[in-house]
Amino acid sequence: MTPEQPDETMTLEQAAWFKEVFDRLVENVEQVVLGKPHVVRLAFTTLVSEGHLLLEDFPGTGKTSLARAIAQTVGGSSSRIQFTPDLLPGDVTGMSMYDQKNGVFEFHTGPVFANILLADEINRASPKTQSALLEVMEESRVTVDGVTHSVPNPFMVIATQNPIEQAGTYRLPEAQLDRFLLKTSLGYPDAISTRRILEGARVKSHHRVIEPVIGVADMLGLIDAAKLVVTDAAILDYVSRLVDATRLADEVRLGSSVRGALALVRAAMTWAASQGRTYVLPDDVKALAEPVLAHRLVLDPEAEFDGVTGTSIVGQILLDVAPPTRRLPV
Repeated sequence: MTPEQPDETMTLEQAAWFKEVFDRLVENVEQVVLGKPHVVRLAFTTLVSEGHLLLEDFPGTGKTSLARAIAQTVGGSSSRIQFTPDLLPGDVTGMSMYDQKNGVFEFHTGPVFANILLADEINRASPKTQSALLEVMEESRVTVDGVTHSVPNPFMVIATQNPIEQAGTYRLPEAQLDRFLLKTSLGYPDAISTRRILEGARVKSHHRVIEPVIGVADMLGLIDAAKLVVTDAAILDYVSRLVDATRLADEVRLGSSVRGALALVRAAMTWAASQGRTYVLPDDVKALAEPVLAHRLVLDPEAEFDGVTGTSIVGQILLDVAPPTRRLPV
């Protein structure tokens, strides 16, 4: 199962425009999220690839600032949900309430109806509440009382979880992890970036407003343009072999799904366009394999106990699986 190659392909002029706009988006967010250009590029790669982002990070590393800055940069809306054990599915999606005056039920939208949704500490909510995001993350819509409601387009969930404090948390089910296109972390800023942050201590981060670089309509144009990037058959074969290798690894109980392979191809297409290219290279796949595939692997308990991680397995697979050697189209 592979994505269909469009009849129309990206031109050099479109690639140059894409790179210029993508760089401006990243630079704009870097006004707020200092010293993390690679993570910001991954976040916009996720958005343009119509996926969702999982940040496993410590408190106070700028996750909320990242989500708000992305929304402001593309002229879209953002909302935040603090996930807690008593949160209900209706608190996420919205609910139907009876209007006594008109004698009808009216749907009141929840915070999920935004371009960028920050699901903070998603693993603190019960599995029932976590499952409220499954439909909207896959289909960009929610169904309440049998009625379907579409969320704004573009739509991206940025979910966070704390890797240290696990008391009172619920492990994300594999079906939910598989819906996140990328998993990464912001981490703490370096010394120079920390000093710049401290110099702006007078202004609270949530009071900081940055000007949009493009509008939502232009963002949709960027998303459509990324779909025109050429993915050679050799690249698709390379992705297929990488995914097969995750299923055959001795330390893995469950390897990457086909959804993971599709996510890697789509992300690589966006990554290539952000470099000003009209075609995907093996290096694009290598750059994204770990953040796209590692979180999808279910490890053998003994391997996990021995300290083996999805990241280390994908890293070894990249060394073992040979990339395409024949010349790709330029």
